[in-house]
Amino acid sequence: MFPTPSKLVVRNPLLLLLQKSTTVSQILQVHGQMVVKDLTSDSFAINQLLLASTISVVYAELVFSQIHEPATFSWNTLIRAHVKSSNPRKAVVVYNQMRRRDILTDNYTYPFVIKACGSSSGLQEGMTIHGEVLKRGFELDLIIRNCLVNMYCKCQQLDLAMKLFDEMLVRDLVSWNSMLGGCIGVAEMGEARKLFDLMLERDVFSWAMMIDGYGKKTGDVKQARHLFDAAPVRDLICWNSMIAGYRTVGDMASASKLFEEMPVRNVISWSIIIDGYANHGKPLQALSLFRQMLQQGIKPDKIAAVGALMACAQLGALDQGKWVHLYVQRKEVSDIVVQTALVDMYMKCGSLDQAWKVFDGMLEKNVISWTVMIGGLGINGLGEDAVGLFLRMEREGYLMDDLIFLGVLSACSHAGLVNEGLRVFDKMRNVYGVEPKLEHCGCVVDLLGRAGRLDEALNLIKAMPVKSTTASWGSLLAACRIHRRMDLAGLLVEHLLELEVEDSGVYVQLSNIYAQEEMWEEVLKVRNAMIEKGIKKEAGRSAVELDGNVYEVVNGDKSLVHVDDIYSVIWSLSMMHVPTIALDL
Repeated sequence: MFPTPSKLVVRNPLLLLLQKSTTVSQILQVHGQMVVKDLTSDSFAINQLLLASTISVVYAELVFSQIHEPATFSWNTLIRAHVKSSNPRKAVVVYNQMRRRDILTDNYTYPFVIKACGSSSGLQEGMTIHGEVLKRGFELDLIIRNCLVNMYCKCQQLDLAMKLFDEMLVRDLVSWNSMLGGCIGVAEMGEARKLFDLMLERDVFSWAMMIDGYGKKTGDVKQARHLFDAAPVRDLICWNSMIAGYRTVGDMASASKLFEEMPVRNVISWSIIIDGYANHGKPLQALSLFRQMLQQGIKPDKIAAVGALMACAQLGALDQGKWVHLYVQRKEVSDIVVQTALVDMYMKCGSLDQAWKVFDGMLEKNVISWTVMIGGLGINGLGEDAVGLFLRMEREGYLMDDLIFLGVLSACSHAGLVNEGLRVFDKMRNVYGVEPKLEHCGCVVDLLGRAGRLDEALNLIKAMPVKSTTASWGSLLAACRIHRRMDLAGLLVEHLLELEVEDSGVYVQLSNIYAQEEMWEEVLKVRNAMIEKGIKKEAGRSAVELDGNVYEVVNGDKSLVHVDDIYSVIWSLSMMHVPTIALDL
């Protein structure tokens, strides 16, 4: 018979200290003292140490290995540690070891291991464990049954989850929320709404899930807002879900308004709004909010940090990007996603040495990291280096995906590496079995067009397995202007007019081609066509970083403080090299 925890703690103050330990370093110190005092031979004490060490699954495994004959409690504790780790599938491995050693499982074992199956999409293992639950007579245990419903939902087996849910003689709020979350997870909002309306009891989580589902899964922010306004109690999750819904559909005005109305905000609230502005072409607002967040003493999470770096990349604000880099290093807000965002920011700001330094210093790289680096080399005109990095990636045995090929093809296009690009395009299909998408074909069209091989580019567009986009035709049209192929340009114009294109860029290209050949009547026709269709050319925008501040310059904006000086510089630059006459619509 083990002594009760309270008596043992009184006799051994170390266990009280162990319960208060929150870091591995603190637990190590207590562990050392337990060894000195021979406390590790006590079953209760060693299990308390194991329980505390679950904050680090590696350390928990070490402690577990020191237990002479671990009982069910010890096995359950180790399984739970793995469930909370980055590799929950290991929990199932531990469970199988437990079964092979004939260790008795109990009603605490199954919830943990079933949760692990759901987290790792282990449907087959989950179904096997479901069978064992039935054999052991735990099928009426409400907690286990709820875990099974949740597991089937996470494995996207909605029919099996619903069957189990319907067969339940007793349900609690967790049962309903699990089933509700399952329907929302696979975007079955119709089924979710039926369940929601049938619920006799709802908590704030039920409302938040529905708001989140409508806003992020289906983009129905009107329905999401209706539920948000109707919710009897709105906690932070509800507010954040509604703001995230607006962000998903790009309605940043509504997102910002709701953000300002929030009675309380947390780091997630700030991250959602910063990420929203950064992803919807409003980098200045994203950076401004990031600064406000820091001024209010809120430590940013990785999403906010990535949003700020993305904003710096869009603006070319190198000094601000360096500052964010130093901040995330100092506050240890860094992982593979943040490091990849740093590479992207340095590349887009033209600081190649810093980008290489971050990339080479990454302890872990994924396909996205390589893609960003290859794409960055491409946009900086280093096509040969991009191809070289692609070949290095091949040698290191990374799994190739369509984004990698898009990056290297784009790099080849920018650098005019026709033969290399065509080899990569061929390798993509015939070696790696990756089917080209419109974007890949568009890169090759651009590559051939820049090289003057316009007929080949046209044949590729015609051979595309899917309908070509305006961008592909527009790219070829731009090549016609460079290589003065009026015969092909005429054919393209006819085709684009048939498509009833409403892209202002295509009309501008067309106008410039006619202007280059001094075909002024045709230029006028293009201009009139744009007026009739209501097509307007978007004003050109640029950004400049000066003394740590970022300023946006919009073409035609007369409100700038130094507007006269700016136009004077533009005029002097234009007089240094007079371009071919073209109409800037």
